[in-house]
Amino acid sequence: MEGIVIVYCEGDPDEAAENISREVVEAERVLPVYAFVPADLEAICTAAKKLSSRLKPGETFAVRTTRRGAHSFTSIDVNVRAGACIQEETGNPVNLSYPDKVFWVEIVGDTAFLSVTPGAELHKKSYPGKPIASRLLAKTVVVQTPYLGPLEGARKIGVRLGRAFQTFEVKEVVVAPYKPVDVEELDAFLSGLLEGRESRVRIQRKTYARGVKPVPFLLYDLYQFIRMARGRGDAVIVTSTKGRYIGEVASKLAELYSTRKRVAVLIGSREGVPVGTYRFADLVVDVAPGLTLATDTAATAILSAIINTVISSRQGQTGGP
Repeated sequence: MEGIVIVYCEGDPDEAAENISREVVEAERVLPVYAFVPADLEAICTAAKKLSSRLKPGETFAVRTTRRGAHSFTSIDVNVRAGACIQEETGNPVNLSYPDKVFWVEIVGDTAFLSVTPGAELHKKSYPGKPIASRLLAKTVVVQTPYLGPLEGARKIGVRLGRAFQTFEVKEVVVAPYKPVDVEELDAFLSGLLEGRESRVRIQRKTYARGVKPVPFLLYDLYQFIRMARGRGDAVIVTSTKGRYIGEVASKLAELYSTRKRVAVLIGSREGVPVGTYRFADLVVDVAPGLTLATDTAATAILSAIINTVISSRQGQTGGP
């Protein structure tokens, strides 16, 4: 069975597992085996009861089973049966999301191997108190000046930006020219944006358990957009190499995200955002002092910097994790 290595050794399984974890970087998970029994629900139940002594009073637990081979029961059947046996023996509560301990049942053919580890071995994407970037991005409107020039180049940049905007799932994207533009060049850029968005949406819908919607794309004159945004009370942030380092204005940035329903982030292409817009901005920020970001990477760098700065500022103010 590809990827599975069973190590038989004399002595302490914890010591062997620790040595393997320390030396073998290819091992994705190393489980010390405390019992191995026939792959039978009752045998697994008996072994799980014996191992339940590894739970301290009040500690929560979960059971995780992986079956390899053909059996008359499912992995869920094992989880339910073993969990009931452990609870019957100890009375400890079950926590399927963030348990203190995990009981692993690794079934290989006719044998079930049992292990117990701290809950951190689950390596979940989230945990209690972990910040959620999507709450900030749901307020964020990206105002992107179009990338123009040779048609194939404009299309390729559009594809990359479309994928980036959809990856972050911002509230909306406004393509905002501020001077006359060539229709064919603009069309190539917009076509690329749509292509990139669609390709990323397909991947997200296959990957995410939740529903995914395409990020709305709009076309609007930059100066008229700023007038509209200010009129309805939106925050306006201009990104520029001439701005203040984002870390220096972290508290102001966090305040804007806390007090405004929408935050417009202006991002330039080639020539940057027109300097006249600075007068109407709540902040002019530089996310990478000393660097000029390429158009196809600027949005990703800017959005990442804003998210991390706001989250760090809030944690610093609250003393949170």
